[in-house]
This record gives sequence, structure tokens and C-alpha cells, in this order.
Amino acid sequence: MDYDFLKQFPKRMQCIGAYALLFRNSIQKGTWKQYGFEEFYEQTNLTFAVLLYIMEQSLKEEACTMDDIGAYIDSLNVSWLKKDISYEDCRALGDFIVNVVLCDEGKPMYFQGFDFEEGRYVPIHIGFVGNKVIYADGDVKRTSYYLTEEGYNLLLSTLEVESNLKLTIQEMVFQLHLEKASYDKAVDDVKSIFNLLRIQFQKMEEAMQRIRRNALQYSVEDYKKLLEGNMAALGETGEKFEGYRKMVQERVKRLTDQDINIKKLNVEDARNLKNLKTIEGYLGRALDEHQRIFLAHFDLKELYTKELEALSQMSLIKRFSFRNELYDRVMEDAERLERLEYFLRPLFRREPEKTYNLNKALEFQRPIRKKAAEDEEETLDEEDTEWLNEQNRLRQQRLRKYKASVRMILNYMHDGGGSLAEWKRTMTKEEQEALIPSLQIFKEILIEFVRMRQIDVAALRKEQRESLQEGLTAQEFQLNLCILELIDENPLLERHRFFHVEKAAEGETVVFEGISDEDGGTKRIRCSNLVLYAE
Repeated sequence: MDYDFLKQFPKRMQCIGAYALLFRNSIQKGTWKQYGFEEFYEQTNLTFAVLLYIMEQSLKEEACTMDDIGAYIDSLNVSWLKKDISYEDCRALGDFIVNVVLCDEGKPMYFQGFDFEEGRYVPIHIGFVGNKVIYADGDVKRTSYYLTEEGYNLLLSTLEVESNLKLTIQEMVFQLHLEKASYDKAVDDVKSIFNLLRIQFQKMEEAMQRIRRNALQYSVEDYKKLLEGNMAALGETGEKFEGYRKMVQERVKRLTDQDINIKKLNVEDARNLKNLKTIEGYLGRALDEHQRIFLAHFDLKELYTKELEALSQMSLIKRFSFRNELYDRVMEDAERLERLEYFLRPLFRREPEKTYNLNKALEFQRPIRKKAAEDEEETLDEEDTEWLNEQNRLRQQRLRKYKASVRMILNYMHDGGGSLAEWKRTMTKEEQEALIPSLQIFKEILIEFVRMRQIDVAALRKEQRESLQEGLTAQEFQLNLCILELIDENPLLERHRFFHVEKAAEGETVVFEGISDEDGGTKRIRCSNLVLYAE
């Protein structure tokens, strides 16, 4: 039997995996019930309503902060959902939907799809929502969320058709409604066409961002599919849109002349004139978006070529030891200094690349706070080096306290685990001081453990390999990196695949007496009872 229908099976599984991962992150989460969403269909409807709001903001290229999402959920609740929750609850619910359901608490999401041509499972990366830093109201730093390509595919697949046919089919429907003078329907069609063009442009921008981060992660197949898959359709569509705009302009002119010179338009003709003007405006915007896509194609081609050439040139670089090849040889024979130009000449042969951006020259120049901060830091290095060294020593001392506390928790999990209340009854005073060096440190560690809940060691190592760390391990505490470092130091911990942290029975708490804080005082702290164990 011929099994050609199993070709491109992982692509089908990518669509299925998006729903599977979304429902996996949502189902059986107790957080939903805290806000009155008891049934699974209620949770699913609200999740997709939030996704649609993020898509709408992305299409309009407007900010979508957590405050915006909270206000949106609050308006839905007041108008339709009728749950007994406040605005703060709506904002917390929005944070749960975005960061837990859609982003899986920041962990990379993969779905295993079977490739019948290669005979193995292949990991399929899926991410619905991305985020970027924006500056609202001048210089207030905020986080804005936007839909990724997988997010668009998920939402558009609930209503629209296959990606490569959307623009063509929508253009055919628009032409049919325009010929039949169904201008009210043609308005909706032209809006959908403009949205599809905007999505295509945003896909180009996202591809350029991926190439800038790491060109090796963007395959030639993806580049070819993006560049060639839409060029023919866009070329034909541009000419058709120009013809449609001329047709609409003629009809607008005819109705306008009739209204001025012949007789007053009736209600239906006035409505048609209004719709025709709306169509004319969207056709103009669609043509502008069409031009932006073409320019983005050339920018993408230039960027991808430049990045690949830079990567290929790295393999041609020959490295040498400056001390062995230059300094030691000169020290052996000082006469070699006369021939030093032969060694240094290649460094100055290449002409520096010069570019001139006219837009940058004409735009208003604002003061850059980051540059001022760097200048201030350089001045401080020169004037008060001892103070900086002391600050670095205190920072390292604080990181050692973090590490000692996490080591105590992992060892407790390794020895069988249990609840925090049981551990508190058996631990000595020295063990308590190591576990809780200060109120602030212990509070931060517990919050990170509760947020992660299930710690997958293999996933942490994979994330560490795939991400670029910029010196954060030496400056601030990160629980995932601390756990990996402790596992590497203790061979007994390597046999565990998972570390679990769960809350015990509701209302049960643990009290610690005489805990020091960073201000020099002592406090009595009460925290939730947690169940800690390793698997």
C-alpha cells in the first residue's frame, strides 16, 4: 500500500501540537478556580479571547502590556462573563494566562512529531507569544506582548484557510463583492486583505530578528520558503489592487458628482458612497503595505547574505599566541623589531566599511541615559576602585548564601524529601541558619521554587545550551543555573530527573522564629507549607 498521505506529517503535528501544548498548560490548573472559572470550556474560551486581543494589538502595532490585558479581561467580565472578581484579580488572571498557559512559565515548549520519511520523532518548537521592551510615557520601561508566527497560525487556523491561499482567496471574494456592488461585504474583505499583508510583513521582521540573533538557527529551507513562496502571489496582487483602486475611485467620483449636480443621494447610495471611500482608503494602505513587504524582501536577502558571509569568514581566521609568536621572538633577537611591519601590516589592509543613514542625521537626537550611566560608571571606576571591589565582594558573599540554601533544599529532596513542616521539626539550629541566611534570600528562593513547581533537569540543560548568557551568573541569582551547578558538583544528584515543589494542604503554614533580615533585626516569618521531593 502507498503511504504518500503520511508525507509532511510533522507539519500536521505542528498544528496539533499547538493545541496540545496549550491545553496541557491550562488543564487541571487550580489557579482558574480561584477566579471562578470552574469548567474547562470557560478556561479555553477566555484563553483564546486573550490571544485574539494580543493579535489585534500586534496587527495595529500598538503596545500590549499586562495592564492592557488586565483591563481587557475586566471589560469582558463586566459585559459578559459576570464573575465576582476585581480589576486586580483580572490583571493577575491575565498574568497567569500569558506567562503560564501561553508561555509555560518561560520554558521552551516542544512537541514530538513523528517523521515517517526519516522514521523517527523530531522535536517541533512552538511558541505562541513573544515579548519586547517598550518605553511608555517617555521613559517608563514596560513589557509589551505580541503574537509569534505559531500564534498567528493557531488563531488563523480556527477561522481562515491555509496560509499560502489566504490572500488569493480573500482577493477573489473581494473582487466578487465589488462586481456585485456589495460594498458592505467588500469593506470586510479589504480589511482582511490588509491584515494578511500586515501579518506577512511582521513575519519578515521576525525572520530578520532570528537571523540577527543567530543565522545558523534560520535554515535555508525557511529562507527559501519565505522568500519564494509569496513573491509570485504578491506580484499579481499589486497590479490587481491598483486596478481595484482606480475602479473604486471612478465609482466614488460618479456618486459624488450625482450628489452635487443631479439630486440628493438616497440612503442606500449614501451608504454605498461611504463604503466605497472606506475601501479606497484601505486599498491605498494595502498598496503601501505591499511595497513595505517587497522592500523587506530585499533587506532580508541582504541581511541573510551578510550574516552567512561573516560566519564563513570566521573559519578562515588563523589564531596565534601573541606572546609566543611576537613577544618571545623579539626578546630573543631585538633586530626583529625592524621587520615588525610585516607582522602588523595585515591588520591595516582592509578598508573600514562606511555607511551614512540620512534618516538618522535628520531625526531629533535625544539624550541616551544608558550612555550617561556608562560614563558615570567609568568615572566611578577611576575615583573609587576600593568601593567597587567591596561591592563585588558583598555580591559574591550573597551569592554563596543563595547557593548554600539551595544546596540544603536539594539534599533534602535527595534524602527522600517531605514537607517543610516535617523538616523544620527535625533540623538543627545550624541547618536552619544555612537554609535561611536572611529573610529576603529565603523568600526569593521559595518564590522561584514555587514558580517553577516541576524542575526538569534535562530541559534546564537544553535551555542552557540554546540560550546566550551575558554574564548574569556572576552578578545575580538565577535558580536554574544554581541547580545545574550544584548537580555538577554532587554526583548523587545527577540520578534525579525531576525536582518537585508543591503546596501542602490549604491553610497549613510553617513558622520560623528569630530570622535575621538585611537591616540587622530579627523577625518571625510565616510561610506556606511546601512538599519537596525528587524523582
